[in-house]
Amino acid sequence: MRVLVAEDHRVLARMIATGLRRRSIAVDLALSGDEAERMSQLTDYDVLVLDRDLPVMTGDEVCRRLRGMVDPPRILMLTSAGALEDRVYGLEQLGADDYLAKPFDFAELVARIRTLGRRVPKPPPVVLRHRGITLDRAMREVTVDDRSVELTPREFAVLQVLLEAEGEAVPHDEIMRAVWDEHLDPRTSAVRSTVSRLRGKLGDREVITANAGQGYRLCD
Repeated sequence: MRVLVAEDHRVLARMIATGLRRRSIAVDLALSGDEAERMSQLTDYDVLVLDRDLPVMTGDEVCRRLRGMVDPPRILMLTSAGALEDRVYGLEQLGADDYLAKPFDFAELVARIRTLGRRVPKPPPVVLRHRGITLDRAMREVTVDDRSVELTPREFAVLQVLLEAEGEAVPHDEIMRAVWDEHLDPRTSAVRSTVSRLRGKLGDREVITANAGQGYRLCD
């Protein structure tokens, strides 16, 4: 897990960072709001611990701007503004994922960060690419070397599963669970035949290989 702590109180910032690192959590520090926004756009942080009262750009504004990102970090507001109306405003109006008032117990901070990090995994990129193959999840389009390829919904789904695995082998059963419903007989040749048709539509390229006992993967 990688965390960005945006806190302008240098002593507190270093204390939080040291404590998190001792718990095997990677930490970067930002001492102003504009720095927190810039670092969040450049690095894929899992959690942003965000003080509301930051110089240059307030934490409130940082939160608003990051919510406009396609895949923002999960935001834990850590602030001295701990009244009920402040917490409600931070969660409902600013869009923070969690809210913790100062002073705080460090064990609780760690627990909240880890809970945010365990939430639903971030979705894969909208566009996936491998060896000249491009799959656009939003447009439901596939091209090979800029040539449009028409795939059935099953073929598209199988290719997406393999692209998301980034070269790792995907077991036969895992492909079945991701693409077919629970009523499909596990002994069927549906996966094998779909992969065979997919190879042909991708141009008879040796792009998908079958590993005995491991499943299918995209060739390097």
